[in-house]
Amino acid sequence: MKQRLQFFGAAPEIMKAVSALNKAVDECGLEASLLHLIKLRASQINGCSYCVEMHSREARHDGETEQRLYLVSAWKESPLFSERERAAFAWTETVTKIADSGVPDDLYAKTLEQFSEEELVKLSVAIGMINTWNRLCVPFHAIHPMPAARAA
Repeated sequence: MKQRLQFFGAAPEIMKAVSALNKAVDECGLEASLLHLIKLRASQINGCSYCVEMHSREARHDGETEQRLYLVSAWKESPLFSERERAAFAWTETVTKIADSGVPDDLYAKTLEQFSEEELVKLSVAIGMINTWNRLCVPFHAIHPMPAARAA
């Protein structure tokens, strides 16, 4: 696949704002491990190979296990995730696919058992942020670096 365009070069001012919001999300106070997991899950849903690769790599660098990363897409059946992480995954899936059925009241109530209102806003912005990146990377075919052995 060939990259269609480099969005940072094509629209630097708006991308500067996107980057500033991304930095704010990364520094919002939610656990870095949780942010990695929800970014990975939303990117899986959206089919963004660039973001799946990047967030898997970053999560491993920050200490996440291979096993948990492999099981993010099957989190409902895996015992490896905490109740807080499960709530975040459910919220991430629903907010990412919001056009399907909105956000049901029972999911909202259940998520508030694990997150304060402030944290839920931060989580929702983080989900919006990764969905923004996915919506830039997928249509413009952002290309992630190839491993040296495969690039040749």
